[in-house]
Amino acid sequence: MSNLFWLTDAQMERLKPFFPKSHGKPRVDDRRVLSGIIFINRNGLRWCDAPREYGPPQTLYNRWKRWGDMGVFARMMEGLASEGGEEKVVMIDATYLKAHRTASSLRVKKGGPMTSADV
Repeated sequence: MSNLFWLTDAQMERLKPFFPKSHGKPRVDDRRVLSGIIFINRNGLRWCDAPREYGPPQTLYNRWKRWGDMGVFARMMEGLASEGGEEKVVMIDATYLKAHRTASSLRVKKGGPMTSADV
């Protein structure tokens, strides 16, 4: 069994309205290219490491770059997210503080017990 990722017919139908119109020469298979882009991004691979089944790596990169610059992927995400139910605000606190190992004892006077004034 292959571990490659392929978009289903239903997924392609949901994404089709977000595709830009083709001008002049027809595009290569959208399903193959988008599946390849998702596979590369999901697995953190380099473009040149794309499996042969997705087509030439340069084609994957060119589509990713061109559509990214045009905002196609952002519109896809916004459009798919807007189909959901209620809107929510999710906040994530990613505070990261680095303290020196002696930082906890800086206010303590040497040789004496710690008092409430030291806190």
